[in-house]
Amino acid sequence: EVQLQASGGGLVQAGGSLRLSCAASGFPRADYAIGWFRQAPGKEREEVACAHTTDGSTMYLDSVKGRFTISVDSAKNTAYLQMNGLRPEDTAVYYCAGDYRFPCYYGMDYWGAGTLVTVSS
Repeated sequence: EVQLQASGGGLVQAGGSLRLSCAASGFPRADYAIGWFRQAPGKEREEVACAHTTDGSTMYLDSVKGRFTISVDSAKNTAYLQMNGLRPEDTAVYYCAGDYRFPCYYGMDYWGAGTLVTVSS
C-alpha cells in the first residue's frame, strides 16, 4: 500500500533553518504530486508547497515564497521541504501528501502523519 512518512521537525530559533523529509513507498508509478501542508494551533490547514515528481512543476504558499523550497529525490523515494528564515508564525504540524493528480489539493488520496515544527522568538 502507499505510505508517506514525514520527519525532520523540531525546535528552532527565529531566522533558523530546518529540512523536512517525506519518505514515500508503495507508489506503482513514479509520476505523482507530492505536497506539504501545515496546521497551526487553532487554525485551519493550509497548503504550503506542491511539486510534481517528474515534470519539475512547483507551487508555493505566498507567505513562504523565497524562504521554502520543495524538492524530490526519485532515487531515494523522498521529497523534502527546505525551510529557511523561519518565523514564529511558521510554527505548525507539517504533513506530506501524495496523489496521482496535479496540482495538490486538500482531498489528496494519501497522507502521512505530521511532524511538529516549533519556531521560537
